[in-house]
Amino acid sequence: MQILLANPRGFCAGVNMAIDCLDECVRRFGPEIYVYHEIVHNRYVVDRFVKMGVKFIDDPSEAPEGAILLYSAHGVSPEVRAAARARKLRTIDATCPLVTKVHIEAIKYASDGYHIILIGHEGHDEVIGTMGEAPQSITLVESPEHVDRLSFPADAKLAYLTQTTLSVDEAGQVIRRLEQRFPHIEHPLKEDICYATTNRQYAVRELIARADLLLVLGSQNSSNSRRLQEIGTAAGKPSYLIDGQAELRPEWFEGIQTVLITAGASAPEIVVQEVIERLQAEFGAALSEEVLREEHVTFPLPRELRTLQAG
Repeated sequence: MQILLANPRGFCAGVNMAIDCLDECVRRFGPEIYVYHEIVHNRYVVDRFVKMGVKFIDDPSEAPEGAILLYSAHGVSPEVRAAARARKLRTIDATCPLVTKVHIEAIKYASDGYHIILIGHEGHDEVIGTMGEAPQSITLVESPEHVDRLSFPADAKLAYLTQTTLSVDEAGQVIRRLEQRFPHIEHPLKEDICYATTNRQYAVRELIARADLLLVLGSQNSSNSRRLQEIGTAAGKPSYLIDGQAELRPEWFEGIQTVLITAGASAPEIVVQEVIERLQAEFGAALSEEVLREEHVTFPLPRELRTLQAG
């Protein structure tokens, strides 16, 4: 068996920043930290912090007054921020700057009188946060068929934004349909789908033809990880999204000669290496790391963490 190990894979700059932020909070203030939703969508990462004593909550009211509340990498709505202020919580914003960019765009377009078409997945934390910036001025669409059901006139003042973790190809299909129906629709100068999502999808597309099977390390609620699995499935290759080596099944590898391994942007490298070690132990697999693109993006810790004092 041969393993093709996709590079880039795994943690992006936004995920690194959010995890480093929570680690630093625990170091400075102790484990009595509250996080609004999962810090990132990865079971391994969340479980590690739960074992430390960090509490993940779905409403600011679950945190005691005056506690430290950290906003996850996916961003939050103004409504959540207001609820945190009402409870006098000390908040630290670990939102990925690329998600913040979309929030700022939504605010600007709405204030300029545009109605925003947000391309994304209903119920995703990032989408909920973005729509909360201007709920009366945003309509969510998930597919070209959704675009066909929009009832805006052709000359409506419209702009589109996208969730940062979408499939590049699927988002492109929705955008083309929007531009066909509404030729004057506006959009940001720089696309919203983040560099890491784009790069990980590109690597899988380039390598999948050489593989018999795709393994994606990531959690089921990770949007960008699911998009990677979908690329393999669309290419006609058995493709599995798993949290770690414990989920591997021997029958998957019957007759398989080449396995492509990648990891979503919120999956830690340790789970990748554990899968590689198991395949090497059970099948004598040879490893080849395939570098498609290089990444050098970093984000600083939030300003609030740099200035907040324990007390």
